[in-house]
Amino acid sequence: MPHGTWTPVGRLGRVADDGAQALVAARLPGAAALGLLPPPTAAVLEAALLADPGWTAQVLAARAPRQRTTDRRVLATVWWYSVSSVLLTPVLAGLVTGVRLSARLEDTRLHLLAGGTPVAATTRRGAGDLGPELRAALAPVVAAVAEAGGMRDRPLWAIATDSVANRLLALGRAVGDVGAATALAGPLTRAIGAPMPAPRYVDVVGARFTQRASCCLLWRVPHEVVCTSCPRRAPAERAVLLADAAQRLG
Repeated sequence: MPHGTWTPVGRLGRVADDGAQALVAARLPGAAALGLLPPPTAAVLEAALLADPGWTAQVLAARAPRQRTTDRRVLATVWWYSVSSVLLTPVLAGLVTGVRLSARLEDTRLHLLAGGTPVAATTRRGAGDLGPELRAALAPVVAAVAEAGGMRDRPLWAIATDSVANRLLALGRAVGDVGAATALAGPLTRAIGAPMPAPRYVDVVGARFTQRASCCLLWRVPHEVVCTSCPRRAPAERAVLLADAAQRLG
């Protein structure tokens, strides 16, 4: 495999499209940037592959040259930080807009750019309780990533919590009601259940940010830096950086 490239391995799928996600996207300004309208040139993969530890290990190995690290835990954590955000976006967007979308892996397709970057997910209309359905989708994927990365699963559940919090925050900004959107985070994660930690937010200079429960380990990749909101930062330093980010948002 040439340096820096990635070819999808496994079952190619068709876009999961019964019109429900298009309805959600139509209600959200910036739907494409949020990952609800996949680029037509993206590779389409069945999301059920995410629960396969062997497939996940192949993905991590293929991404290693581009990320310039062979640390399996770093590769797995960075991959999950990226893919969990994309995977969760449709159902969370549906929750914000009042259209129930399916969280089932069997109903979901993942869309990847060249290089293996997850950029969007598509799914169908759903029914029933979202919390248990999300748990059933997340648990096997977390287990697969943990096995492929040679790591515990609890840090990956914390990343999933932060993905829920971050995506609801972004969706709230899109619809102009951050308070209502972020208020959904706590009840949803409680419905998903342990060991998923509770999501937290912090308001700085009139802007809301996720108070993260996880570290994405991106700073362990060469030439990357510690994220602004990283829990590894000293609280005072993080507060100053978030205040600066709030000024830019305002």
